[in-house]
Amino acid sequence: MRNASATPAASGNSTLVAWRRLRGRRTAVFRRSVSFAVALLFFLLAAGCGKDSAPSSARAALNQVMPVTVAVAKQEDMPVYLNGLGSVTAFNTVSIKSRVDGQLVEVAFKEGQHVNKGDLLAVIDPRPYQVQLEQAQAQLFRDQAQLRDAKLNYERFKGLLEASGAMSQQQVDTQLATVNQLDGTVRNDQATIDNAKLQLVYCRITAPVSGRIGLRLVDIGNMVHATDTNAMLVITQLQPIAVIFTLPEDQLPAVAERMHKGTLEADAYSRDDQTKLATGTLLTVDNQIDQTTGTVRLKAIFPNKDEALWPNQFVNTHLLLETRKNATVVPAAAIQRGQQGSYVFVVKPDKTVEVRPVTVAITQGNLTAIASGLAPNETVVTDGQDKLQDKSRVEPRSPSPGGSHASPLAGGGSPGSGAKGR
Repeated sequence: MRNASATPAASGNSTLVAWRRLRGRRTAVFRRSVSFAVALLFFLLAAGCGKDSAPSSARAALNQVMPVTVAVAKQEDMPVYLNGLGSVTAFNTVSIKSRVDGQLVEVAFKEGQHVNKGDLLAVIDPRPYQVQLEQAQAQLFRDQAQLRDAKLNYERFKGLLEASGAMSQQQVDTQLATVNQLDGTVRNDQATIDNAKLQLVYCRITAPVSGRIGLRLVDIGNMVHATDTNAMLVITQLQPIAVIFTLPEDQLPAVAERMHKGTLEADAYSRDDQTKLATGTLLTVDNQIDQTTGTVRLKAIFPNKDEALWPNQFVNTHLLLETRKNATVVPAAAIQRGQQGSYVFVVKPDKTVEVRPVTVAITQGNLTAIASGLAPNETVVTDGQDKLQDKSRVEPRSPSPGGSHASPLAGGGSPGSGAKGR
């Protein structure tokens, strides 16, 4: 009886435990479902708010007035330059050396002096060579007397042979040979005299070219020799002067084509490419291309009247290839580039901007020539484009002095960088 009554009680307890476990699982599933639903609701609300804020931001950007810097497109001639690095080379450099041996007795120049061709520079003691000249003249006088006597004897021998046969033909021929030998001796004496006179001329050293004298290398009183390796002084011709520079071989056909049509102008600029030093003309192009660098050497000549150029000076050479007439020119900073190509922001009279596609003809330094898409006198944005879009409202400002609409050679722009357009 006691075991029979305990069995129903144990069975009831097991049923109660199972029911409680089932209710716990249902409660957990319900809670997870509610959490997921709440998260989904928040996500949908956030997505909806984001869709509403995008048009609001766009409208705000359109309504906001943006300060920008503007410039007016101009119609003007656009020079096209090719830029090359080069160095100044003297047109003539002469190292003056003595052509005779002797003591330097006179120096007729000052260091840094400009001399003309034929000016006296120095004098070497001429007395030894004057003595040699007098000796040669005396030798000539003696040999001329012997020659005259030999000629008279020849005429006598010849006359006796023809008149009476008192002289043999052999004696006449021998006397004729003596006359010819003495005639050769006289001619040699005359050559010796001419050489002595030439040595006297060499004692007076004159300038072979016009130019500027450098530092004196030999002082007065020193012995100089024709075999000396060191020069007495150096004369450098500065007027005119040359500049040798290089250009890429791809630009050679354009240069050669325009050289056939006329003379090309070349400008020499300082090392920093900011200061114009001189203006000259292109003289010639080298006859071969350097395969190691892919460049060709060109030589320009400059009058250099103010001596702004010096030998071995490093310069930037701007070769004027052509001038494009009546081109529509804007600052290069106005050109923007996107997936659809180049474009500019054009400012309308109502102070809104329009995105205008353009075709760039050429970029030269800080200026760009527009082939199509923009008309002269239209206003374009040159600074502040990053905050603009089509129909944005702007407040135009004038560019600062020396700003974007500068000379094609101003600033750090390379005059040859856009020679083929962009």
